[in-house]
Amino acid sequence: MFSVSNAEDTSFEQCLNRLKSQAANQGFSPSLINDVFSQVNQREQLVKLDRSQAEFTETFWQYLQNRVTSQRVERGRELLQEHGPLLRRIAADYGVRPEYLLAFWGMETNYGTFFGNTPVFDALTTLACDGRREEFFSTQLMHALSIVQEGSVEPERMRGSWAGAMGHTQFMPSTFTAYAVDYDGNGRRDLWNSLPDAFASSANYLSSMGWRDGERWGREVYLPDNFDYSQADLGNRQPLSYWRQQGVTQVDGKPVANLDMPAAVILPQGHQGPAFVVYHNFHLIMRWNRSVSFALAVGHLSDRIAGMGNLATSPPSNEEMHRLSRSDVKELQQRLADLGLYNHPEATGTIGPETRNATRRFQQLVDMPADAYPTRQILERLREVDVSGDQVSYRYVVN
Repeated sequence: MFSVSNAEDTSFEQCLNRLKSQAANQGFSPSLINDVFSQVNQREQLVKLDRSQAEFTETFWQYLQNRVTSQRVERGRELLQEHGPLLRRIAADYGVRPEYLLAFWGMETNYGTFFGNTPVFDALTTLACDGRREEFFSTQLMHALSIVQEGSVEPERMRGSWAGAMGHTQFMPSTFTAYAVDYDGNGRRDLWNSLPDAFASSANYLSSMGWRDGERWGREVYLPDNFDYSQADLGNRQPLSYWRQQGVTQVDGKPVANLDMPAAVILPQGHQGPAFVVYHNFHLIMRWNRSVSFALAVGHLSDRIAGMGNLATSPPSNEEMHRLSRSDVKELQQRLADLGLYNHPEATGTIGPETRNATRRFQQLVDMPADAYPTRQILERLREVDVSGDQVSYRYVVN
């Protein structure tokens, strides 16, 4: 429990009362409501974590190198042998290959070695009362109460991540209630102590979303020198045959397949970093976690566990590609807004679709590769733009 002012304390108590009323209106018993909420503590540090997630504060290379390590790959291969019969049985039932289930497991909890130690009800209540995503976390809290009510786990044993994700593969409570299965047949859906339940639940979740067995998530590719980088966008899905016509090749130099399979080209670290074509299953990975870096790490880790090699593109040896600081991003956003390119109501300091789209428009104006990737070089070019009155001069920045 942390120290709060009287106003903050009153606000949290009011929020607790609102959540208790919501739980009562949804039919939860008074004894369950009292048992859970009498133990809840507000945790200010969780709000800070919600605003500094690694997916938004690290470059792609930093994120990948910190997570797809040689140790994690080797451990994944060992576990593939150890749990092979179980994983193959689940693959036959749900159509999700073992290496993908192991990759999610490795990414989420380092193969079950760290589930997180935050009481789930503390996390969900704190974030429901923060206001930024009140409706989402209030809903998750109601699902968490359902999990306790069905007897899957006792409230005090319900521990997980700072955001309330739980178990071997870190299901949010709503994902648990919708997709968790009792695969070992003991009468409980247990994602903490039962690997059969955890693996099968993950496979059931992916399968229910439309996972396509027999298709990859994507692959690393090389782009031709004259490639139009403005086409590299997750939302720009074209047949593989189209990208073949554009000169996109596999890293072995062979053209990508001449197929109608929809694919998008993405550049997670701009045109100077690696390029990937990604398929249907990649978009499903992003529904698990809406981060391009996470989805690429899951795909790459699954490939490595299955015996494939490292990426062909090497990380940069200098610091130029490292992500801008939060204050730098705010300045970039404000300068883009001054040019009428950034339409968000405020400079947030977080790089999202609006910032990338505005960056791409500026790159096109000043004849830079339009990869939508904000860099220090772009910020410096923005600082050179002359904005006076209603006139904007690009004469100092156009190549």
